[in-house]
Amino acid sequence: MPTVAPLDLDGHVLAVEFLGDVPFFASANGTFHRLEGGDRVSEAHQGMLTAIRDPYSESLISGGEDGKVLRIAADGSVSEIATAPRKWISQVAAGPQGAVAYSYGKSSLVRLADGTTKEFPEERTVEGLAFAPKGLRIAAARYNGVSLHWIGMNAKPVDLEWKGAHTGVTFSPDGNFLVTSMQENALHGWKLDIKPGTEARHMRMTGYPSKVKSLSWSVKGKWLASSGAPAAIVWPFQGKDGPMGKAPLELGTRANIMATAVKFHPLEDILAIGFIDGMILAVRIADSKEALLRRPGKGAITAMSWSKNGKLLAFGSEAGDCGVIDIAA
Repeated sequence: MPTVAPLDLDGHVLAVEFLGDVPFFASANGTFHRLEGGDRVSEAHQGMLTAIRDPYSESLISGGEDGKVLRIAADGSVSEIATAPRKWISQVAAGPQGAVAYSYGKSSLVRLADGTTKEFPEERTVEGLAFAPKGLRIAAARYNGVSLHWIGMNAKPVDLEWKGAHTGVTFSPDGNFLVTSMQENALHGWKLDIKPGTEARHMRMTGYPSKVKSLSWSVKGKWLASSGAPAAIVWPFQGKDGPMGKAPLELGTRANIMATAVKFHPLEDILAIGFIDGMILAVRIADSKEALLRRPGKGAITAMSWSKNGKLLAFGSEAGDCGVIDIAA
């Protein structure tokens, strides 16, 4: 078994991310904990709702019940990006050139590095936000579909329609596909290389016994892993039509114990799978070979993150049970 450095926090862990080699744990009570020669705490929100890694800088972005959008630097210092008094900031996204997107109610907002803010109104509440990997464009998931907005142009949004409540959204690393998680037990996808006069092609990914709350793309974007079943359901995206007409892989199958979190390794096609009983497995895509990284513990695994070199895996649970697993040990 690899070695585990444990950390016991008070309350639900929303996110776990590495800045450099230092793991940060975001707690729903509004604090960030970083394991750097002990547990160092940064007070951030009066109730935190979301926290993500900014892929373009060594920092985190968070939103809270206090209407604040904050940036947390690698040294734990906290700075305010935006504030919307009396609003709950439950969605944030980080884009290129210092752009940060956030939402409340029926509005998506993008704050650019120069301090200007652009607002994109929706007809329904925004439930998910993502920046496209190419160009300054955001996707806003909502009831009955997704709106795609160009940030620097006065172009009409592209509406990707599909009936039902869309609760999260992600672009494939090459920008060719967009996938949403849904309120029903399903994912929905669109192929985005839309030519004028043609519609985006749909992908339905159904059959989950419960809601999909965790998604992770493999390093080259060939696979999309998902929670929501007693295994990680991994969809193939290597062909030009993605998973259309193809069956997914089922990795780390356990009788009736649900996978609650998935995270691909940063360098190899290896997937970490966290379960509702606190257990964590690593599974290699090529041959489905499994390695036990953590025995069952306290609370469902809610977040996981690999260090940049892929030698450390940090995790957190809904009960505040956290730790860092040294894979090389």
